Amino acid sequence: MKHKDFTIICGHYGCGKTNLSINLAIDAASKGRRTTLVDLDIVNPYFRSSDYNALLEQKGVRVIAPAFARSTIDLPMISPAIYSVMEEEGTVIVDAGGDDAGVTVLGSFSDKLRVLDYDMLYVINRYRVLSTTAEETVRLLGEIEGASHMKATAIVNNSHLMRDSTADTILDAFAYAEAVSAAAGLPIRGTVIPRFLEGSVGARIPEDDIYIADIYVRPPWTEV
Repeated sequence: MKHKDFTIICGHYGCGKTNLSINLAIDAASKGRRTTLVDLDIVNPYFRSSDYNALLEQKGVRVIAPAFARSTIDLPMISPAIYSVMEEEGTVIVDAGGDDAGVTVLGSFSDKLRVLDYDMLYVINRYRVLSTTAEETVRLLGEIEGASHMKATAIVNNSHLMRDSTADTILDAFAYAEAVSAAAGLPIRGTVIPRFLEGSVGARIPEDDIYIADIYVRPPWTEV
């Protein structure tokens, strides 16, 4: 999936943006790129990219996170290192918080970010509550853009059910993604398919539109 060197990942709570952020960062690092993942989620204690710090560093990804990012204390303690990545060469993936509340911190950087050549990818998932229709999903996008003071540049269709996904799960959500794209006036940058379903959708989705992702992020209540 093509994206710019400075890429912001935003979306509804639980849409899978953190898992996508981790995949994009690991992919960039595997190509020899100097890669930094910035965790700006100070709201959700369950799905934070900084919780996967050991994995990311093992893969060659530097992680920058707010103080208390790996706790349930939600204070906007932003590391000065976040400012430095705006001037560095290499790939930067920003995992913004969910919904309008989660991207408020992103808004505090908007003046500096808007002058960069950036992508802001809006991750959508038909199977998440409050984003099951194009109308709901576009309304959420408007709230995110308003709170972040930034505009999305493309959509990523991440409509799957993690390890419970089937080929039909992916294919049944394709019309939804196209409806969101048309209503928002944004292109679909890619359709995410869990790696265990690679090759299962055949020619029904163009190969260039597919992004194969590993499932790294799991809710803690599913772990045994």
